[in-house]
Amino acid sequence: MQPFPLLLCCSTFCSMTLCFIYPTIAQVPNEVINSIGMKFVKIPKGTFTMGAPETELGFGRDETQHEVTISKDFYLGVFEVTQSEYSKLMEKNPSQNRYRGRFDSVDTDELPVEQVSWEDAVEFCSILSESPEEKKESRLYRLPTEAEWEYACRAGSKSAYSFGDDPELLPSHGWYAKNKYQSTREVGILPPNRWGLYDMHGNVSEWCSDWYAEYPKLPVTDPTGPAKGTFRILRGGSVLGAPATCRSACRYGLPPKDCYSANLGFRVVLNAPAAPADALPRCQPDSGLSQRR
Repeated sequence: MQPFPLLLCCSTFCSMTLCFIYPTIAQVPNEVINSIGMKFVKIPKGTFTMGAPETELGFGRDETQHEVTISKDFYLGVFEVTQSEYSKLMEKNPSQNRYRGRFDSVDTDELPVEQVSWEDAVEFCSILSESPEEKKESRLYRLPTEAEWEYACRAGSKSAYSFGDDPELLPSHGWYAKNKYQSTREVGILPPNRWGLYDMHGNVSEWCSDWYAEYPKLPVTDPTGPAKGTFRILRGGSVLGAPATCRSACRYGLPPKDCYSANLGFRVVLNAPAAPADALPRCQPDSGLSQRR
């Protein structure tokens, strides 16, 4: 009897079986750069404690801690929307009479856009979503919810800031009232947080999608705030603010039409791109299994 043909058949069968055991896994990117050069990083889903403990320096009565679950990955702008990005899409620059051109050695196009209302920010997201290049990729843009913003800002931290509790370290991580420039600065100069997001503490205050309201007392999943209200949420502090206003948990609100009360800017969420539709199971290497038989 010749055993070799039988072993060959077994080897072939095992290799064929592996074609079904190990399908190709479709991967979605960790970073996305869109048609106008905006860069987005994937924020992983998870659960965190939103708000601040009462012992935190600068604690506000509207920051009561509660558990929040973000149930899906999402993509958030690595930087605040810049003047160049805003003017490229909207064909105007509301910031041109303020900080634009203040510095001889600074590319002011890379300063964050400011003097924009919540309504301006929403319009930017809508026009970007409807642009031919973005529609072709099935990309939709929106403002982050307040919960998404704080979750991304914390990047797994539980301290007052993503870098710790000491406000004396803030000048190395954010632009605020005590920085020597007394002005917004180009995005991305100071170090990012652990998830690769820049300027989450200071520079410009960032609009979120929610109406301002008290926090829920029980754990919640993917909160979006109340259906109506008077003020829209702002987060992150600005170059006009004290260290306490730049904390991860600090929150306040302004009317959605307001664009002059502070350095008002925003960053954008890109709904997570889906895995390729044609990703089907394929044969994978059997790691030498058939050769060992």
